Amino acid sequence: MSAFLHPLLSPSLARARRWRRAVFLLLSALLLAACSRDPAPQSALPQDVYIWQRQWTPALRAALTASDAQVARWHVLAAELGASGRWIDVTPDSKLLSGTGKPLLMTVRINGQLARFDAPAIEARILQLLADWRQRGLSPAALEIDYDCATAKLPEYTAFLNRLKPRLGDTALAITALPTWLGSPRLDALLAAADESTLQVHAVLDPRQGLFDPERAHDWMAQFSQRTRRPWHVALPAYGSRVVWDNNGALVAVESERPVLAGGVASELVATPRVLARFVTDTLQRQPRGLAGIAWFRLPTGDDRRAWSLSTWLAVLERRPLQEGLVVRLATTGEADGAPREIMLDNPGNADAPLPARIRIGGACAADLAGDGINGYAMENDGHGRYLRLTQHGLLRAGARRNIGWLRCADGAGRQNDIALQIGS
Repeated sequence: MSAFLHPLLSPSLARARRWRRAVFLLLSALLLAACSRDPAPQSALPQDVYIWQRQWTPALRAALTASDAQVARWHVLAAELGASGRWIDVTPDSKLLSGTGKPLLMTVRINGQLARFDAPAIEARILQLLADWRQRGLSPAALEIDYDCATAKLPEYTAFLNRLKPRLGDTALAITALPTWLGSPRLDALLAAADESTLQVHAVLDPRQGLFDPERAHDWMAQFSQRTRRPWHVALPAYGSRVVWDNNGALVAVESERPVLAGGVASELVATPRVLARFVTDTLQRQPRGLAGIAWFRLPTGDDRRAWSLSTWLAVLERRPLQEGLVVRLATTGEADGAPREIMLDNPGNADAPLPARIRIGGACAADLAGDGINGYAMENDGHGRYLRLTQHGLLRAGARRNIGWLRCADGAGRQNDIALQIGS
């Protein structure tokens, strides 16, 4: 009857039956498609953060309190074993951490350049740290080992973890992992030795390639998800770094959470909030298997000049729209005629903003003005006139301002009010 009407049915009744049949087939198809689809990704992922500061300053305590509602777990640096073999212990604020009610990961950093891995001594020190934490009233949910060892040392590291884990009792064992380990067949055994892991996708390659590459990070995450059967997190950056090179192009130092006194040619590497916010959104839409959450490195504080501002980091965590809104303006420096005027860069938005690469200078005295750039800017000329050129990349924090230069007209203050500034031209 698909092509012809039954002689006993009226045309209107036949049309109604065809309509009901079409609706039934459409609903059946939609139901079948829904059953065959992969489960929809989560709308959000738990978000941890690393407290990597050695000193518990008032600014650190304030940042922890302000962000506690958005944080799922705290990864707290407890001690660091340096390349020289010397331990540096960190004394956290036990009362403040206990008051959060959040799970704690007691994180022990072992320098990847450690000359000799003395497993028994390291194990004894870690167990003593764990006992000390418990004595101060802290009950870490997990011990986390952060050891960026060479790929060739993975078997030694795995054996160490297998010996350590039975001695932890009810405390879980967590480790951090590097993308450079993905090519090793030994990685699977290492990941199986721990209860969970965190894949670091920032600051893992030559600094010339930048601090963070979103597409490369997604690729590493996809590969990592095929290598582990345990829950895992991905560590994302909320900071920048200053990289110093010598005159031969060799890397001298990387300054991040702690100042480094090193001379040479410096450049700033920046992980911008807008790029990371987009990366989080993309990750939610194509979650790799087993991904249990995000671990941010590191908790921003007012003391940390290379971390994002706390307000920007919280905006990214809460997935609020980021508004940068840079404004450039002139400020008077004195009452005298002909006094120079400061060039101020303001960021009234809620997001740390990349410094603009160029600020064009025009107006009535553009041809005969004096001036210079400062704080990462240099004044130059081209065929269109004078401009400020960015010499050191970086971020201007939300709500902050920076003096980036000064200007003065040759014939006094009268024409200085006509100076024009334009970003990005």
